[in-house]
Amino acid sequence: NKIAEIVAAKPAGVILDLRNNPGGYLDGAVYVASEFMKEGVVVKQEGRSSSESYSVDRKGNLTGVPLVVLVNKGSASASEITAGALQDNKRAKIVGEQSFGKGTVQEVQELSDGSSLHVTIAKWILPSGRWIGKEGVTPDVKVEDNLETKDVDEQLEAAISGLK
Repeated sequence: NKIAEIVAAKPAGVILDLRNNPGGYLDGAVYVASEFMKEGVVVKQEGRSSSESYSVDRKGNLTGVPLVVLVNKGSASASEITAGALQDNKRAKIVGEQSFGKGTVQEVQELSDGSSLHVTIAKWILPSGRWIGKEGVTPDVKVEDNLETKDVDEQLEAAISGLK
């Protein structure tokens, strides 16, 4: 188990790299955020006539370890939920570029001809009230990766500095 290995190593800090992570499922975002947060709301799903909150749902192993999260314009959906929850709950410093802004919940309707229709049914709201789809996640420390310096990762270096 990777988490057990990390905990056993007693790290001085953790860098969670969510760059170019297009997301996944909501339960994955809640699970990852719960690894680092002791309590609190991770995200709210707000629909036309209903609203539901998703909170930390287990005892995480890395709740006291210093944390920096890396994001960029390729960070979307569930990765934005995770980064935004950690930022809003003052659990992590966010480093990198503005995230993509995929803040909607879509339901897929399969059609008889094999095609499908994706219908937006709700939106993701961070604990602070920010709508991910409008704003994405704004880093606390904005750093762009310089493509001319292929052997240097400026964002990672900024994250390491943020842990010191």
